[in-house]
Amino acid sequence: MIGKLRGKVDAIGESFLIVDVGGVGYEVQASSRTLRNLKIGDEVSLTIDTYVREDAIRLFGFSSELERSWFRTLQNVQGVGAKVALGVLGVLAPGDLATAIALQNSGVVEQAPGVGKKLAQRIVMELKDKAPGLALSGVNAAAGGAGGVMASPPQSSAAMEAMSALTNLGYNPSQASQAIAAAVKELGPEADTAKLIRGGLKELAR
Repeated sequence: MIGKLRGKVDAIGESFLIVDVGGVGYEVQASSRTLRNLKIGDEVSLTIDTYVREDAIRLFGFSSELERSWFRTLQNVQGVGAKVALGVLGVLAPGDLATAIALQNSGVVEQAPGVGKKLAQRIVMELKDKAPGLALSGVNAAAGGAGGVMASPPQSSAAMEAMSALTNLGYNPSQASQAIAAAVKELGPEADTAKLIRGGLKELAR
């Protein structure tokens, strides 16, 4: 089972790339967002999800373990296969997808190819309950990065709503409080809930 590939980009297609690893070319399916960031000749390291079928072996490549985790979790939603999951990740980076789920913003998810209104609503509804383990999988312990010192809990209604959204995504209250406090400091006390959630997720991903 292939879990990672490191090599040179040999070719780029509409939905795939060829990675040359020691003279062997591996065809890897990837999101449009990942492909846009690559050029032929680039050295690349991709986290791989291997699908083995009776008639084929397919490789799906991602820029991070967190992106692969989202790819897998999206497919737990009825009606979402590998193609649709890649489509969603082509439109939304992991942090943006987490924000959309936290805000129950199905309209953003609906922009992905192959995703209609009902499927977008199903994705944000179902993943809100399944996201905790996923949200934490791509983040090093944020509390450790802050020296273990608890930040003063934010007090504005927008900040409290943002903190609640991060908690619903699986971050513990200490992590959420520190992240939102940092976001408030950076964005100002007038920042709305959506901006604070994005800022908090950015802090947690550092």
